[in-house]
Amino acid sequence: MAKIKFGTDGWRAIIAKEYTVDNVARVTTAVAQWLNQKYETPSVVLGHDCRFGGDMFAKTVAKVLTKQGVKVITTDKGFVSTPMISYATTEFNASLGIVITASHNPPSYNGYKLKGDFGGPLLPDEVDEIEQIIPAENDVNLEMISLDAAQKEGLLAFRDLEQIYIDKVKNTFDLDLISNSKFGWAYDAMYGAGQSVMKRLLPDIAFLHCDENPSFMGQAPEPIAKNLQEFSRLMSSNVGLHCGLATDGDADRIGLYNSSGEFVDSHHIILLTIHYLVKYKGLSGKVVTGFSSTPRIKAMCEHYGLQHDEVKIGFKYIAGKMADPDEDVLLGGEESGGIALKTFIPERDGIWMGLTIWEFMAKTGKSLEDLIAEVYEIVGPFAFERSDLHISDEKKTSIIEKCKNDSFHMFGKYKVKSVSTLDGFKYHFDENRWLMIRPSGTEPVLRTYAEAPTLDEVRVILEACKLTIGA
Repeated sequence: MAKIKFGTDGWRAIIAKEYTVDNVARVTTAVAQWLNQKYETPSVVLGHDCRFGGDMFAKTVAKVLTKQGVKVITTDKGFVSTPMISYATTEFNASLGIVITASHNPPSYNGYKLKGDFGGPLLPDEVDEIEQIIPAENDVNLEMISLDAAQKEGLLAFRDLEQIYIDKVKNTFDLDLISNSKFGWAYDAMYGAGQSVMKRLLPDIAFLHCDENPSFMGQAPEPIAKNLQEFSRLMSSNVGLHCGLATDGDADRIGLYNSSGEFVDSHHIILLTIHYLVKYKGLSGKVVTGFSSTPRIKAMCEHYGLQHDEVKIGFKYIAGKMADPDEDVLLGGEESGGIALKTFIPERDGIWMGLTIWEFMAKTGKSLEDLIAEVYEIVGPFAFERSDLHISDEKKTSIIEKCKNDSFHMFGKYKVKSVSTLDGFKYHFDENRWLMIRPSGTEPVLRTYAEAPTLDEVRVILEACKLTIGA
């Protein structure tokens, strides 16, 4: 069987090709072995999102774990979001959380995320420990394992994980204030795992793609502008809507739209949130962001006297700092839409972040555009876009080798003044313009990122990059 590798955020593979019941059992055998070595009475909170086969794969995990004496806490009410599993892991003092999800990947994928007992992504060293002991073949006879028997033995328990999450949200946010404000709200679940909880939290807002559809209508459920054109049209055509929230397949990533149907990227959301938490709520702490994030976050931190750390791409690196109480992290965020706050758990949560922005608007009575203008007064206006290049592995490897060999000094008219290489290759042109090239850790693509004062110029830079590297 194929060697199983965990990428930036879990193991992802194409269903029925590498993502099979046998391979899920192989991974879970290693997880069970690791848990039994590390904990005296290990327990796991388990769930799945809306993807094809989620229930079947989750039951496979439950069978392997309970067979090895690991207690499993799960739900019998269908899909859940990744943040629900992470939060429940802390609530039940469980050893580990497991989510069957491929997050934002295309619908042909499923995946396997591991969550630490602190409520965030399992730390890289521990993921490596599990990966190293995945057996070459599955030797567990799944047909001979009874989950009914496991429940009778106390090794399988069912809890309402969605309700536990809803209770936490209601105790944190003033949902009445949000509902009764002068603003109109919209939510696009992208057919993902946030659809049920949002209908329960705010039933009177506008909803889009809040139906179960494991094919996601053939589109990757990633909340980026090119995937949200229908949502953009909804926002721009309806004068009663002022801010739109979109979340990905497992609802841990955020996308945002203003009243004109313009996409608001995660860089702006991070800056807005820092501004809100510090100026309006009086909170403090360190800010930790991934390597592909805008340098303007550092400028915002300097403005408010906050320490800023930059880490490798992958929320697990941010979570490691957030889980350390000595670090006192106020916010951890990444370019791909994953943001977490010290007011919750060290886990990305698109819904939590969306409610934070909506609360900001409702409390101040200011539009999203007005609040972004406040941010621009501090860090200056800017635009950002990412372009994913679907090229062959050979071509991707060749381009990365050229980056490593310092082969690129000009991209069109833009001269490289310096290069940062923490995780990928970030080419700085001046203080307001940069380009980054990096292979994806979860998908067969080469990612290119750019920032400039206007979106038109961003696209000029991205096109110059494409021509220069020959992609």
